[in-house]
Parts: sequence; C-alpha cells; structure tokens
Amino acid sequence: MDAHAARLLRLTRYPLKSGCGEVLGSARLADTGLEGDRRWMLVRPDGRFLTQREHPRLALLRAWHGDDELQLEAPGLAPLLARAGAAREVQIWKDRVLARDAGDEPARLIGAWLGVQCRLVQFDPARARYSEPEWTGTLRAENAFSDGYPLLLVNQASLDDLGARAGRAFPVERFRPNLLVEGLPAWAEDTLQVLEAGAIVLRLVKPCTRCKITTVDPLTGQFDGDEPLRTLRGFRHDARVGGLTFGVNVVIERGQGEWLNVGDTLRAR
Repeated sequence: MDAHAARLLRLTRYPLKSGCGEVLGSARLADTGLEGDRRWMLVRPDGRFLTQREHPRLALLRAWHGDDELQLEAPGLAPLLARAGAAREVQIWKDRVLARDAGDEPARLIGAWLGVQCRLVQFDPARARYSEPEWTGTLRAENAFSDGYPLLLVNQASLDDLGARAGRAFPVERFRPNLLVEGLPAWAEDTLQVLEAGAIVLRLVKPCTRCKITTVDPLTGQFDGDEPLRTLRGFRHDARVGGLTFGVNVVIERGQGEWLNVGDTLRAR
C-alpha cells in the first residue's frame, strides 16, 4: 500500500445514539454522515438527550432502522418495533432540533428496561443542524444526532499504540467511530487534512475529545475503571479543544450519495 494511503478496515453506524453499533460491509454517504447513522435518540421527558455518560447500559441496546421505523432489542428487553410519530422539539448539547416522537409504548418499554423515564425520537431534517463553522470553515456540514460532526475516524495504529502504552488492548467499540482505517502511522490523523476515494472527499477537521463513555465495557454495559482516559491524560491533552483527544471528526467535502466499502483505499494528504 502507498505510504500516503489508508485502507478502510471497518464501517460502523449507530442507528440509535449511544446504542450498540451496526458493523457494515458498505454504507452510503448522506448529507449527515453514513446513511441511517444516529437518526434516533432517547431523550428525557423534557426533551434533553440521554447517552452512555449517564446510562452505560445503552451500550447493550441494538437497533436496526427503516425509513421511519426502528427495531430494538437487548438482554432483558423483548424485541420491539417503533415508528416515528408526532413532531416535537428536543435538545442535543446546545442545539434545539425537531424530532418525531415514537409514542407511549416504546417509551414505557425502554424506560422500564433502562430504569429512567424517556422518550424515543427520530431526527426531523426539516430543521438542519450544522457543525461548528470554527472548525469546518466555509463547509456547511449537516448532522443528525451525532455529537457534532457527520463522521468519526479512528486509526488502527493509534489504537494499537494506546493499548501498548496502557498495557492492555482496547476494543474499538469503546471509541464509537464510523470509520476505522489501517495503513497509516500511529497518530498520522493529527496532521492529515483529507482522505479521498473516487468521487468521495472527506476532510479531517477537529480532534475528538473523549469522555467517560470510553470507560464503558461494551460487552457488559457497565463502567469498568478509568482507562483509557488515564493513559490518554498522560500524552493526549489538546489545549485547542480543552480535553483529551483520540480520533478525529470528519466532514464530507464531496461525495454525498456515493458508497464507502470495507477494503477501499483512501488516499491521504
């Protein structure tokens, strides 16, 4: 492989924000990232979003999406099918966005399983939500319920180096990327600007700050200590973003409607 190229090792989308990832062989790029990624979310009754930060058990909640439907299952939760319904406003970070509520029955079943009152909602694209222009410049990058950018990329060599420093391997699921690449040196993502594959141009725009979600064991849905944050604290604090970083946020410069496939070569510059 060319020294300035990467190979797409894994593609993952998250139909439900903070839920279990769905590993794919191919994925189509939409305006907001991988098609179907983070189109659904759980919110408190007041509309504020819920994540593994407060409810690590969400890591066990598997989801598959249709156009306006979401199938859910988890240990101790009978499979259920939810459909988007009435419009409402919800909050993710500082953004107030439109969503469609799936109704009382999914809310009751999921709330009983999670142990908290909640509502299941689907993103409504009638009100666009954009990434921070401070990092995207003139590109207007749309998002659904991602934290703030359409795509998240992790470099396998960096993941390996982090594990070597910590004295233990970390499954990539802890970091919840859409794109896992190999073939680049460790931490090359810190300085790369663009990845290209055919008609697709992806721009790397902002280091991804890391929180306690990385300390959730994805197999048990429980916090299991202070790693990898403890190791990251020793060498990955970035004053520009005010936190510990691992991976990089990515926007789609060109290629909406095109397909990414595991095994694709991504030219890096």
